[in-house]
Amino acid sequence: MARRRRKTLEERIADRQAERPALKEGRQFEHGPARFVFVFLIVTVVLIHVVGLAIVMALDLN
Repeated sequence: MARRRRKTLEERIADRQAERPALKEGRQFEHGPARFVFVFLIVTVVLIHVVGLAIVMALDLN
């Protein structure tokens, strides 16, 4: 009895992506959690920089 060859990982991913609908015009994220994580990281980085700047200004290190 011949053994069936299983599709490679790349072929299975390509098949799954082909079944998905196209991304809507003007959308960068496919789902809400990705957008949430992106915005959270950007806000966190900005806050860290602002707090760091305030600390350096308060210490007045010349």
